[in-house]
Amino acid sequence: MTFAAALTDAHRVFLEDLFGENVSFDKKVLRVYASDAGLVPGEIFAMVRPVDVAQVREFMRWADAETIVVHPRGRGTSLAGGCAPTVPGIVLSTMGLDAIMDISATDFVAEVGPGVCTATLQAECEKRGLMYPPDPASGKATSVGGNVATCAGGLKAVKYGVTRDYVLGCDVVVPGGKLLTFGGCTHKDVVGLDLTRLMVGSEGTLGIITKLTLKLLPKPEASASILVGYPSLDAALLSMGKVFDAGILPSALEFMGETVLEILRETGATPWPETVNSLLLFQVDGSRETVPLEIARLGRQLDDALWRITGVTPEEENAIWAHRRRISAASYVMGPDRIGGDMAVPRGRLLDAVRRFEAIARENGKRLIAFGHAGDGNIHANLHYDASDPDDTERTMKAHHAMDEAVLEFGGSISGEHGGGCLKDVGRQLGKDELALMRAVRAVFDPKGILNPNKGY
Repeated sequence: MTFAAALTDAHRVFLEDLFGENVSFDKKVLRVYASDAGLVPGEIFAMVRPVDVAQVREFMRWADAETIVVHPRGRGTSLAGGCAPTVPGIVLSTMGLDAIMDISATDFVAEVGPGVCTATLQAECEKRGLMYPPDPASGKATSVGGNVATCAGGLKAVKYGVTRDYVLGCDVVVPGGKLLTFGGCTHKDVVGLDLTRLMVGSEGTLGIITKLTLKLLPKPEASASILVGYPSLDAALLSMGKVFDAGILPSALEFMGETVLEILRETGATPWPETVNSLLLFQVDGSRETVPLEIARLGRQLDDALWRITGVTPEEENAIWAHRRRISAASYVMGPDRIGGDMAVPRGRLLDAVRRFEAIARENGKRLIAFGHAGDGNIHANLHYDASDPDDTERTMKAHHAMDEAVLEFGGSISGEHGGGCLKDVGRQLGKDELALMRAVRAVFDPKGILNPNKGY
């Protein structure tokens, strides 16, 4: 398929008439939208920000007729280049579709636009005694629509699952302008194919989501956290196994490897002693009566830890979790540029995978920064480098791709939550026939291939 190579004067007039002040052709403005957190630059003709479904429908009718590429975009936080414009086209920002239409305490359902900030939705739910569990670490920066596009996981996935487990329905505009409605407000619906779930994780390749219907849960009355230190990651993950063997399911469980602790010590004050080289961070939640019992039960399984600190008030928990939250910013002492992996492996292979990734990094003269969601085997395998140094860049990319190959040896996935975007070669994981089938499904929704080309699959 040949796409439009530039906008004509007639194209510009159409966009100005449709979007008014919510269209931009300004090069300074477009520079912001020409990349995302994956830092892959591209070329775009314009940015549009629809504020209602009618605008989305008319725009998608026009874009399909004119064969103009459309790059859907939330808040641009993709670390896999999910909304980087690999082909020149128009960025459609969903930030104007940011209404919270309803939060029902009787139906346990929220209806929201895709541009709603994840943290904003969570805060509004909590005011009503409800909980939207998907909890990506970047929740204050991400949009709900972006989370759905990548099936984001997060800190609480070990107990509560990932984004797909909370999407009951969605409204979607496909190329040509047709508005489709999948699912609805019921928590159970087995009529027809589950096209709602097909949209979750589709990375903007099937349609523009204009409304989401989300499942909510009652907000737990209380929570508590415990940070425990070990001499090595080996000892930490052995201790983690004891917790699950005891039948304890924490609401969150994070691990931090040896290099992470070096970075945290180098960049700020740390409460743990020098003998601690790896950390596990647990959270449990429930009723006011049961949480003290659960945290005590958890503590008994961690009797081999060198050090521990427990938080039972919101302030104490925030102080504990601050150590986990500052890893990403602190890691830049290792280099001005970063490429991050988000591989997932079976929980029992977590230690083997991390040690293999570390060996790959060393073979290429690099150091691995490994941390992540231990409870579901999701590893953030980050490498820092200097992009202005060709040799450093080459060695870093070689190590990164070798880790993607290695994760498959452990029965894992090259992406646990960020998606394929344009930075991951998903063909390494997907079989030829499976990949062809996915692309055939894509062609049903988008015959001309104008939506987010070269992304995901």
